[in-house]
Amino acid sequence: MPSTPSTPTPPATPFAPDPDRLDPGARPFADALADAFPDVGGRVADAATARRILAALPASPLPSPAVAGVEDRAVPGPAGAPPLPVRVYRPDPERWPGPRPTVVFCHGGGWVLCDLDTHDATARHLCRSAGAVVVSVDYRLAPEAPFPAAVHDAHAALCWAAGQVAELGGDPGALVIAGDSAGGNLAAAALLLARERGGPAVALQVLVYPALDAAQDTASVRRNAEGYFLTATHLRWFWEQYLGSGGDGADPLASPLRADLTGLPPAHVVTAGCDPLCDEGAAYVRALREAGTSAHEDHHPGMFHGFLGLVDLLPAARRALDGVGEAIARTVSSGKNCGVDGGGAG
Repeated sequence: MPSTPSTPTPPATPFAPDPDRLDPGARPFADALADAFPDVGGRVADAATARRILAALPASPLPSPAVAGVEDRAVPGPAGAPPLPVRVYRPDPERWPGPRPTVVFCHGGGWVLCDLDTHDATARHLCRSAGAVVVSVDYRLAPEAPFPAAVHDAHAALCWAAGQVAELGGDPGALVIAGDSAGGNLAAAALLLARERGGPAVALQVLVYPALDAAQDTASVRRNAEGYFLTATHLRWFWEQYLGSGGDGADPLASPLRADLTGLPPAHVVTAGCDPLCDEGAAYVRALREAGTSAHEDHHPGMFHGFLGLVDLLPAARRALDGVGEAIARTVSSGKNCGVDGGGAG
């Protein structure tokens, strides 16, 4: 597909994969995921086919992490949009007494794939590790609902959660937004909308290997273009589906890395050294710091995109999850609350 100003094509000559950079324990999982994942941008050209391939995969044999309660709900979507499905996970009140953080979670999948079910285990792990109420968002998918529909859905879910913190059992000063991959993009973009629209106030953003720039022109895109599950070809296809024919990849809501990040809440960003998106997460941390915001990068040099989904199988994934959980849990004890009512717009 010819490149356009909204979906720039990265340099055509990637670095050769270096198998020694990937943790040996991670290699079987990266290869298995690569074999099972639809070849989007290659043999698989349309979203419907990609979704059918994913739906046909066998379910994980691992038991679902136990939480105190799970409830599917429909909450108000953006103006003119249909109700927004969410799934609410509640932590064990005996282990986690008192008001707890509320986490609005946006799943990954390139804005095209995945849903509440594919990320059910991730949401449960977040709930357990942070002792947080987790609101997982079933935002509208591209290409049927291209940019910026998903961003507006994420912000609508954030607004709903902020208004329901007491009912959810949360601490009103500990509202968190989180997301992995494309979901990390939506989390960051939803904060830009929150700043623009006067709220809600957010204490922390947690971005796990986020996609933050449609340009796809970093060294890590070239260095990790092939051989580590997520490929540069996948990225180009996802961005094409998300932006559609009229979307502007330079729009800060599409590419939060290009935005003025002044006044956004503190960040905890997880990056993986063998991930094409690694440099985008690192650049976002630097940009936040330059804008006066506290930001922490939890970097895992031997890991690949998607490794957090292997908490029960990879020690690095467990360490990353523990770090995320600790960062979220601290929003209660710290008393910090960044946003229009707490010092900085969030």
